[in-house]
Amino acid sequence: SEAWGWGMNVHGVNDKAPYFDVTSKEVVVALAKANEMLNLPHSIHIHPNDLGHPGNVPTTIETMDAVKDVKKGSKAAEIRDQIMHVCHLQFHSYTGNSWKDAASGAEEVAKYINKHDHITCDVGQVTLDETTTMTADAPMEYDLFKLSGLKWANKDIECETAAGIIPCIYSGRTPVSSLQWAIGLELFLHIDDPWKVCLTTDHPNAGPFIRYPRIISWLMSNTRRMEMIETGEVHKWAEKRTTLATLDREYDFYDIATISRAAPAKIYGFTDKGALTPGYRADIAVYDINPNDIDPSRQYAEIEKGFNVADYTIKDGQILVKDKEIVKVKESQNVWVNVQGWEKNEEKVINNIMPFFTQYYSVKWENYPVHDHYVSNPIRIDVDGK
Repeated sequence: SEAWGWGMNVHGVNDKAPYFDVTSKEVVVALAKANEMLNLPHSIHIHPNDLGHPGNVPTTIETMDAVKDVKKGSKAAEIRDQIMHVCHLQFHSYTGNSWKDAASGAEEVAKYINKHDHITCDVGQVTLDETTTMTADAPMEYDLFKLSGLKWANKDIECETAAGIIPCIYSGRTPVSSLQWAIGLELFLHIDDPWKVCLTTDHPNAGPFIRYPRIISWLMSNTRRMEMIETGEVHKWAEKRTTLATLDREYDFYDIATISRAAPAKIYGFTDKGALTPGYRADIAVYDINPNDIDPSRQYAEIEKGFNVADYTIKDGQILVKDKEIVKVKESQNVWVNVQGWEKNEEKVINNIMPFFTQYYSVKWENYPVHDHYVSNPIRIDVDGK
């Protein structure tokens, strides 16, 4: 993003940003170390470089490997396993030199995750929809604009980062969309431990989150996946350039509960969500599906329909949806972490930063922080950062 502001770009993790003697790898490692020093309940959440570029697998693996020796915070180690969470991994799992010879690198990426416990991820599963891509990866958005010819919006004024929005059409009839669709499913199926992977569409970039039920049906039914490949519902690249057609693994209901509920809660560092445990927040969805009376592999349409609307939705013990109808609305809450024991260090850091901030920024310091009055209905998590 910094390079983009100067009309340039960087590739891999070892290129230095223009006018700054710093690489992406150094930034990622520094953030991981600071995060663990502060004992924050959630690990750093990284969008690697080279998103959406054929041949980006080495960048992805080097990014994950960069933090493997970072020491986990003593308090953080009690609630989470990972040092880094890698987001929308599907977009970072391509081999090849261009879209002409692009293919899946999902198996190689998954092997790394299977062998290392310091990494968790979410997939960013392409749902074969019309959607909108919105990201701080402005160079990638510009590339998509050049590829698609669709409208492109970009705003980089008074930004720490960059921005970009374009409409996007993922079609099963096109080779690239089908390849991306298959790579996402490969990651789900190649990563052995469901506690290391989360169900996402990188909403809205790979598709709308309302398609989660459809993704669940794909994960639970090899029959459906092969039907899509064999009938031409997806382009032949899905079979020829990925391993998807060779994978007969099917998720069960426990796996789905893990990747959509329990694993995200643990990865975030919540200690009161993600399990049916006495004393936990009662956040519960009840669906009209009887696991004893359905074969998800064969009845994949019923799985998608069943997960599409909850019969009951319970939030913090309050019934918000009953018999598929909304009966109550509950105000959302903002979760924030209050790190204690670093007050003197914080003051010292601010004093060190202030001269540079004043000299180089066009934003006043007083306008920079997120002030308390913006944090409505808060949940405060106190953390010992000593």
